[in-house]
Amino acid sequence: MTAWLHDHPEVRTIRVAACDLNGQARGKRLPTRFAGKVAEEGTRFPLSVLNLDIWGEDIEDSPLVFETGDADGVLRPTGRGFVPMPWLEAPTALLPLWMFTEEGAPFDGCPRQALARVLDAYAARGWRPQVATELEFYLVDDSGEGIRAPRSPRSGKRREAAEILSLRTLDAFDAFFTDLYDACEAMDIPADAAISESGMGQFEVNLMHGQAMTAADDAWLFKMLVRGLARRHGLAGSFMAKPYPDHAGNGLHMHFSVLDAKGANIFDDARPDGPDHLQRAVAGCLAALPDMTLILAPHAGSYDRLVPGAHAPTGICWAQENRTAAIRIPGGSPRARRIEHRVAGGDINPYLLIAAVLGAALQGIEDGLSPPPPITGNAYDQDLPQIPTCWQGAIKAFEASPRIARIFPAGLIRNYTMTKRQEARRIADLDEDARLALYLDTV
Repeated sequence: MTAWLHDHPEVRTIRVAACDLNGQARGKRLPTRFAGKVAEEGTRFPLSVLNLDIWGEDIEDSPLVFETGDADGVLRPTGRGFVPMPWLEAPTALLPLWMFTEEGAPFDGCPRQALARVLDAYAARGWRPQVATELEFYLVDDSGEGIRAPRSPRSGKRREAAEILSLRTLDAFDAFFTDLYDACEAMDIPADAAISESGMGQFEVNLMHGQAMTAADDAWLFKMLVRGLARRHGLAGSFMAKPYPDHAGNGLHMHFSVLDAKGANIFDDARPDGPDHLQRAVAGCLAALPDMTLILAPHAGSYDRLVPGAHAPTGICWAQENRTAAIRIPGGSPRARRIEHRVAGGDINPYLLIAAVLGAALQGIEDGLSPPPPITGNAYDQDLPQIPTCWQGAIKAFEASPRIARIFPAGLIRNYTMTKRQEARRIADLDEDARLALYLDTV
């Protein structure tokens, strides 16, 4: 694992970090000479560190803090190895970690462990989910009062309008995107196409499909990279669900298929059982959607995105080749058939998102669920059950749901709802400017 460091003697310090429930990196800075020890033995943090609120503070009355003496857990490398951190001035490497208990068991409050739990259920059937993500984000000028579209590095002008699939806009920010793709190559993040999106200064980058855990790691690292690299270019990189009230929000669309033991896609609707597996997985995703909304829309501003006609789904439905639906089945070869889950905002935790969606799909298959007929036309104009738009209601639904209890361990459900309730209490005392400052390039 330390071979990478030997090949990069310019690296002066390392970071070791794990992902907390809000998707934040929590960790330590170490001199490079201690890299071998941490790569071999791991390190220790308090278990409570992965269950902090969005400000990075302890959760009041959490059983992980004073009740248990704020006991340590053991952090071990994920297997990714060291990756560079190209957004920092000095050459630096990051070692991703995940959390175990002192006894060696997976820690229930670790989001990466939650995904591993779901993937174990697929593996028990001889199946391997394949996942790709599409991440939308804004480049934002937050150097003055409020936030504005960034100035074009070429013309110095602000383009305060949508520029959907505009090569001119991509070219204007060519220096940023060149650095971004170079960094993705160095970090082994499979960045594919980049496009300009429908908001001012909004872009989308697709990450190629791969094994589900790797895809979650890639998305977590990519968000960290965009936020850090944007600052090197004098901007904020924001995955906030709705940074501008009058422009499109940021989504994170998740595509997935499932391979059997022979490597064949079980959703291939040209095979006898393909349509059944596909439709049951869709049905599971639709059935769980109200209860998993807290994962898809985890913060106060997340619900500003879920409004009709704003390029985010609001009706609980599915469709073939229809981007107004919550669940879309893209066209193409039957062998490549997949499900696209379109509800999540850009502010999500990738591990929890992928765990929730894959867990719901597996429930649909295991329970033999059938979906309603697919819709046609504009979902916004139809009488459909609606995705919840109340944060407090989403917290209650997540906490009490039997479907969620089949996907996530009880400890994670408890810790996550406590984290969200504390965030909700504190957010209630903040004005819009303070909320924007909190979330803009944090989530």
